[in-house]
Amino acid sequence: MKNLGVANILMLLLCLLIIIIAEYLFLTGDKLHGIFIGLWAPTLLGVMIYLKLITNERK
Repeated sequence: MKNLGVANILMLLLCLLIIIIAEYLFLTGDKLHGIFIGLWAPTLLGVMIYLKLITNERK
């Protein structure tokens, strides 16, 4: 956990929350909004990876 850092842990928790909300919307019948919101999680993970690559390249 110490290697991840506070910002990365918060982003991962945000992704988990987004997935839970998307599943709720999808299963309650609002399928299009569930799919739309569900696509935010991989986008945030991609941004996290991109930022990590940039900071590692600068070192």
